[in-house]
Amino acid sequence: MAKRTTKKMIRPIHSGAEYDAALAEIEQYFEKPPKLGTAEADRFDLLALVIEDYEKKHWPIEPPNPVDAICYRMETGGYTQADLGRLLGSRQRASDVLTRKRPLTMQMAWKLHREWDIPAEALIRPERRQGRAAD
Repeated sequence: MAKRTTKKMIRPIHSGAEYDAALAEIEQYFEKPPKLGTAEADRFDLLALVIEDYEKKHWPIEPPNPVDAICYRMETGGYTQADLGRLLGSRQRASDVLTRKRPLTMQMAWKLHREWDIPAEALIRPERRQGRAAD
């Protein structure tokens, strides 16, 4: 009869020590990924979920502000300010948005989301004003 090792039940992570232990365990799967449909694959998925949950609670990553999201998409997509102007209706409007002189309208945000695939939550996030946090 084959020897069966029992592993600790996967539970939500509540401390740094538990987080470190979960990371140590999941690392073994990076060298030798488990076969899909196995108990080990299920264990890997559960570990990844509890690790992700702990990280989101302890180190949340805020979405970028709208102008930064647009600039990033322009850089990664090879878009120019002229391209943005065509999308928003004029080069001046694009310039005003990029220099933060004009806020995005919902129509602009919708076009940027639909045409350039920028996440809507990044486009509709209020700009932070100097000295004040956004709501």
